[in-house]
Amino acid sequence: MARLHRPKAGFWIRTWVMILFPITSALFRLRWRHLDRVPAPSEGGVLIVMNHVSQIDTILMARLVWSSGRVPRFMIKAGVFDWPIVGYMMRGSGQIPVYRGTADAAQSLRDAVTALERGEAVVIYPEGTTTKDPANWPMLAKTGIARLVLLSPDTPVVPVGQWGPHRMGGFSPKRLGRRRTSLASVGEPLDMSRYRGKEETAEVLREITDEIMSAVRDEVAELRGEPAPAEFFVPEVKYIDKR
Repeated sequence: MARLHRPKAGFWIRTWVMILFPITSALFRLRWRHLDRVPAPSEGGVLIVMNHVSQIDTILMARLVWSSGRVPRFMIKAGVFDWPIVGYMMRGSGQIPVYRGTADAAQSLRDAVTALERGEAVVIYPEGTTTKDPANWPMLAKTGIARLVLLSPDTPVVPVGQWGPHRMGGFSPKRLGRRRTSLASVGEPLDMSRYRGKEETAEVLREITDEIMSAVRDEVAELRGEPAPAEFFVPEVKYIDKR
């Protein structure tokens, strides 16, 4: 799959490409729509927002962003950066660690804004984990995406809906040679500049988050060929007694 644009990519990004392309080609048939809707590198930074259906879909969406002509900078939970080899490659390729529930959480947003100001393509899964919706629709998202928009309101937000990787199931010899289909649809960039200067209230954060995730959900509905639910599924919050 040829790239739409060819900006420079460093050693570690090209190493990821060499590793992941054969894997994704062997396991999936890629059926992606409207990659040309991702702004070209010459247009500056872009925030790419996706739904999360499977642990394996990150490598598929990394390839989608690369194929659109951008170098992906994923916001990924910080624990992954502690993994042997993989963590080193993550840092080397400019991925952004997300520190949840710690004093370093704000640093993740600052790092993402810095990347956007450099003209990078920052990729985020606002749900924070794979969807818990019983029908695999995008669930209620966390508001980190809204905080990022308020910090960089002139950055275009590109919604991407995906469907299919969750059907892969586990690995087994019987599955070799049986490729699943990875569907993805890129929506029109969203102009969030009207939120410039808005106060960071709970209402504003939820409004921004739901607007963006509704656009993602619309792309998923197009791929599934069925209407999306009117409300986002709210996952059960498990209380952990730390006493």
